[in-house]
Amino acid sequence: MDNHPWLPNISRIQDMLREIGVEEIDELFQDVPEDLILRRELKVGYDSPLSEEEIRWRLGQVAERNLKLKYPPFLGAGAYPHSIPSVIKFILTRSEFYTAYTPYQPEVNQGLLQALFEYQSLMAELLEMDVVNSSHYDWGGSLAEAVLMAHRINGRRKVVVPESINPLHEQVLRTWISGKELEVVKVPTGKDGKVDLDFLSSLNPDEISSVYVQQPNFFGVVETELEYVTEWARKNNVVSIVGVSPLSLGLIKSPGELGFDIAVGDGQELGIPLNFGGPYSGILATRMDMKLVRQMPGRIVGMTQDVNGKRGFTLILQTREQFARREKATSNITTNEALIALANAVYLSLLGRNGIKELATEIYKRSHYALKRMEDEELGTRKWESDFFEEFTFVFRSDYDRIHSELLKRGIHGGLKLGPREALFCVTEVHTKRAIDDLINAIKEVA
Repeated sequence: MDNHPWLPNISRIQDMLREIGVEEIDELFQDVPEDLILRRELKVGYDSPLSEEEIRWRLGQVAERNLKLKYPPFLGAGAYPHSIPSVIKFILTRSEFYTAYTPYQPEVNQGLLQALFEYQSLMAELLEMDVVNSSHYDWGGSLAEAVLMAHRINGRRKVVVPESINPLHEQVLRTWISGKELEVVKVPTGKDGKVDLDFLSSLNPDEISSVYVQQPNFFGVVETELEYVTEWARKNNVVSIVGVSPLSLGLIKSPGELGFDIAVGDGQELGIPLNFGGPYSGILATRMDMKLVRQMPGRIVGMTQDVNGKRGFTLILQTREQFARREKATSNITTNEALIALANAVYLSLLGRNGIKELATEIYKRSHYALKRMEDEELGTRKWESDFFEEFTFVFRSDYDRIHSELLKRGIHGGLKLGPREALFCVTEVHTKRAIDDLINAIKEVA
């Protein structure tokens, strides 16, 4: 067999087959149904290898097909445009960080362990929770892990979530619990856009394993009576879980202050750019209760002393299946988002307590300015009168598909369509007054 320009060592396939005692390569695929096997060469590539310059030119051609926006998109729904200090990329691209994988001899890698310890500490302070693990993949995964934690603790089989949950998080949750025979019960949204507490009170708590609320909820509405949820859960031995947008904590009560058992979220808002869906980092934190801590998936880094009395770092909890018998593992997650967690730590260190508060205030003001302009121009009506952070739902007087299409022609990406005339708009610190005014004026022209 001749050498192939794209497949190294293809000329040595027969040598490799002889080494493993196989005569024909088809024997390796005998379990694949015959009707699924492709009996021709793949039609890939450009018939011949390309030089670096040719590849660069072709990629440039593809990139030119992307739509160029005048401003950052007014699109949120779980992934948000924010300003990212350049120092974050500088630190992340240091080779000792960006090449590091899960440390299987962890104590050797003191630098990475310290970085993760700092992430845990900063996130614990932001959330006002006691224990934070060293990250998951994303918000949905952290939520699913929290629900499974609750089920292992109390053995109950009903999971209460609000209708105002991010639908993508709900999909992840349902996928993860599908083999556990758990039932999802949805609490309707009240006329004010918040969780219907009367419906929650009507449920039989003896059947409920955990109750989850999102703050702010998917529609941007700030829930104002979450103390009722935590008190109800505590009284009935139900595990309370809150999903929170980290930057909103500059203005609203933290999960710890509200008394939640578990807090989850995503670190995307803390120094991570929009990037076609990831990577992001899932946040998971609990209060100091060993029933909760012992069920936490992933890993926790702790600070200790070495034999010489110097400060050192070590993994103090690691419940992944590599470190425990498979049936004893709390999760089959095999890695974490260490590099993204490091970015979160750098971001939080740069802004500090006052910076987070100032940023949250600026986001609040700009998003409320955008809503006021829409209302003043009589483009439609706000769906709920409740206060909101960063996102709001607006009902237009005309079809939103046409509005959105016309906005794109002007280089402006509008909000997320929720219904024929409804859209969810996101406004953050990256949206200047000019950008907001241009958005409103463009909608006024086409609506």
